[in-house]
Amino acid sequence: MSTTSTGGDGVVDPVVTVRPRRHDDLPALAEALGAQQPISGYPHQWPLPYAVEEFVVRDGERAAWVAEVEGVVVGHVSVTDVADDRHGAIWSAGAGRPVGELGCVSVFFLAPAAQGRGVGRRLLDAAVAHLRAEGRTPVLDVNDRDGVAARVYRHLGWEVVGEARFDWQRADAPPALLLVLPPEVPAR
Repeated sequence: MSTTSTGGDGVVDPVVTVRPRRHDDLPALAEALGAQQPISGYPHQWPLPYAVEEFVVRDGERAAWVAEVEGVVVGHVSVTDVADDRHGAIWSAGAGRPVGELGCVSVFFLAPAAQGRGVGRRLLDAAVAHLRAEGRTPVLDVNDRDGVAARVYRHLGWEVVGEARFDWQRADAPPALLLVLPPEVPAR
């Protein structure tokens, strides 16, 4: 899916393509993840104690996409199964659906140069549309340093249904917010 658009200033934005992730995308994704980490704090542990590619490609992954701007890979998102654990129970209660009917938006990041240009929205829309097509309710967790990501998700219709601590969080980090996208909020 490729799109161009005219920004509010009349300047044509570059061509953005969202497509399924391929194995040969991993080096560019590792670079993008590393470039954005000092800004976003994601992932919380950096450098990672294992290969970046293992962070990007997850167990339980159902699908994954990359965003390209003018042929350069600049972002990533995947959807994963939701574990039937204490976090899954919070999402399930908040969504009013069994854990097996949920899908988690995961490993969502953009290179700094792609941020603020609608690229992330296109990736998120791909993940949400995929989950909706499977009959699943989208969920995600967010633990951002300055609250920007949580505000963006809320603006897009996601609802906070709880808080939780994950084993990947630093001890001094606040609990992560657990969010659900209600059925009445469409993918765009």
